[in-house]
Amino acid sequence: MEWGSESVAVRRHRVGSERREGPAADYLEHITAFGPRTTGSPENEILTVQYLLEQIKLIEVQSSSLHKISVDVQRPTGSFSIDFLGGFTSYYDNITNVVVKLEPRDGAQHAVLANCHFDSVPSSPGASDDAVSCSVMLEVLRVLSTSSEALQHAVVFLFNGAEENVLQASHGFITQHPWASLIRAFINLEAAGVGGKELVFQTGPENPWLIQAYVSAAKHPFASVVAQEVFQSGVIPSETDFRIYRDFGSIPGIDLAFIENGYIYHTKYDTADRISTDSIQRAGDNILAVLKYLATSDMLAFSSEYRHGKMVFFDVLGLFVIAYPSRVGSIINYMVVMAVVLYLGKKLLQPKHKTVNYTKDFLCGLGITFISWFTSLVTVLIIAVFVSLIGQSLSWYNHFYVSICLYGTAAAAKIIFIHTLAKRFYFVNASDQYLGEVFFDISLFVHCSFLVMFTYQGLCSAFINAIWVAFPLLTKLCVHKELKQHGAQGKFIVLYLLGMFIPYIYGLYLIWAVFEMFTPILGRSGSEIPPDVALAVILAGCTMILSSYFVNFIYLARSTKKTMLTLTVVCAVTFLLVCSGTFFPYSSNPANPKPKRMILQHMTRTFHDLEGNIVKRDSGIWINGFDYTGMSHITPHIPEINDTIRAHCEENAPLCGFPWYLPVHFLIRKNWYLPAPDVSPRNPAHFRLISKEQTPWDSLKLTFEATGPSHMSFYVRAHKGATLSQWSLGNGTPVACKEGDYFVFYSHGLQASVWQFWIEVQVSGEQPEGGMVTVAVAAHYHSGEDNRSSHLDALKEKFPDWVFPFAWVCTYSLFVF
Repeated sequence: MEWGSESVAVRRHRVGSERREGPAADYLEHITAFGPRTTGSPENEILTVQYLLEQIKLIEVQSSSLHKISVDVQRPTGSFSIDFLGGFTSYYDNITNVVVKLEPRDGAQHAVLANCHFDSVPSSPGASDDAVSCSVMLEVLRVLSTSSEALQHAVVFLFNGAEENVLQASHGFITQHPWASLIRAFINLEAAGVGGKELVFQTGPENPWLIQAYVSAAKHPFASVVAQEVFQSGVIPSETDFRIYRDFGSIPGIDLAFIENGYIYHTKYDTADRISTDSIQRAGDNILAVLKYLATSDMLAFSSEYRHGKMVFFDVLGLFVIAYPSRVGSIINYMVVMAVVLYLGKKLLQPKHKTVNYTKDFLCGLGITFISWFTSLVTVLIIAVFVSLIGQSLSWYNHFYVSICLYGTAAAAKIIFIHTLAKRFYFVNASDQYLGEVFFDISLFVHCSFLVMFTYQGLCSAFINAIWVAFPLLTKLCVHKELKQHGAQGKFIVLYLLGMFIPYIYGLYLIWAVFEMFTPILGRSGSEIPPDVALAVILAGCTMILSSYFVNFIYLARSTKKTMLTLTVVCAVTFLLVCSGTFFPYSSNPANPKPKRMILQHMTRTFHDLEGNIVKRDSGIWINGFDYTGMSHITPHIPEINDTIRAHCEENAPLCGFPWYLPVHFLIRKNWYLPAPDVSPRNPAHFRLISKEQTPWDSLKLTFEATGPSHMSFYVRAHKGATLSQWSLGNGTPVACKEGDYFVFYSHGLQASVWQFWIEVQVSGEQPEGGMVTVAVAAHYHSGEDNRSSHLDALKEKFPDWVFPFAWVCTYSLFVF
């Protein structure tokens, strides 16, 4: 294969029944062969690190004399707070980064960073997230190091070993590594799906020169400022290392991710054989070209001079990328708005005709349009709520066409119905051509209004509205004469459809990308968000947009009965099939699995009172589902998992007294607790208070120490009359998560020291009788022999094959001070 102009040796080997080729594919196979690579596990800290170092050594031996390669294995310890998932604090100890610096023989003062992570979530081989990116980076390092072309700047390759631990390793690098001071820009390689094209979904902050560099250099560009603004709005509950480099390093960068097939992201199905050679090749071509461009660019050294301003950027059907400064975009947008103002102003200000009052009809038509949209939205919401209430949510998850047939047809039928009523009973005496023109103008006005609003708010995505205004307006001006000619309606329709081709093709392309990303997310968005409601709203919105410039055909057509009847029948039949449970949400089809995700934690909980006495102790398997359907599909297969064992919140304990791995309690409120024997890990966690002292400022300082497995969670709740004023974590200021409790995510690599930290509690007035603060610690065993129990294994075996359970052993201890 070839990346850029560099020839790369080809190696062949078997992956299942498919022949795969290339060094990057070979690297990928080796890394994923180690299995799940959780931080702190031998697979992550020893096997993968050794393999990376071996390959880097081989690359170094083959490198050109023009280049110098330096390698460092960093083991950072640190802490930081982040407002992700409502806010929490992270602490890491002795985690692993493998850092490689490729620079000119005489050295360099500036560098561009390429970042990937080789760790994975538990129970997943993590091929797409993110072993394939590390494999691509190894091959890019090899190609650059053997190149006969000298680099102007250094390229730092960071293979980080703790991204899945909520971005810990990147924080350790950017805040502690000596090479971090050289970094002027970065490229972060991530995944939100398995394979496909890698999408540029974040750039900046500001620094428009970076996206210009990507556009100039990338061989197969795929980028969208829409994705950037959606991701940064917080709608998607996810973060990448981009956040760390931006917030803690003040460094601009580019964030890329594979987005296809998010159904198997973070599951056992994320295997190397599901990532095509074409995906690896395309990613390699792009990363190599962009890194080479930046490493030989004068802009990298003087990036601060190009800092200000945002960019509008978007790809055209994946063929090429258009990019221009947002200020230019604003000028274009307002020029389009002025054209619409002149076009509509001329009509609205014209003298009243004896038989026609355009202004009145325009305003009435605008009201009818809004009524049609509102009733359309209400209709699909009623259907979605009903489907959710009867337990048939996510029926479209494995059959996406079901959502179109159920919600899309209902929305379209309602819009057509309202406009048909208006044509028949309100616009009785108006001509069809006149009404068609009025409703075209109304659609133009609505899109123009959104264009003004989005441009005023500084959204770069306003370019979409500009497309949906400019092209229809040009089309209307071109076909206006055809519409007035008697018998020329056929020619008018052809020209009209041709004029609408660009906005509709691009609109459909964007809608495809939205559903490609959002549909899998709705299958793992927690128990509190009804996915059918969310999808129904999205589909109704898409229907409103796509129908906007075709509403005028309702008034030009002789009859809409057949269209409405067809849509209604399709919707009704689909609705009946959904209600009967015909469409099962999940699939274990090896070629295209769409599993139900669940978490099983075999835990033992111990609750202590103020005197240190055990007041409660229980054990069981705590069960959480990632989606809205709960256990409704599980109970027929495992009868003991039913609503009689619903878990109850411990009101006096932080986060309800359960061992949450991350503070997602506000997203998953429905859980189940199946009684089971105690767990007895060979490496038990230990937690104790080692000192308690009064400070000169009348607060109480409590110092703790903890030891245990590689992953632990620490929870704090201040009692009434007490506040948590300071602690030794993060920047020193405690950050509360949603609902007021405090959550600390802890992890360590191999051979970690005892975790010692303190908190300060401020009491207003007299000390509460029940103590000042409740603290709890949970130990999560993600690897090794302690990860499993016989009861956990037996329960996992009972699940049908369309379920993917994350399962581990944990302990939970609560104390009052």
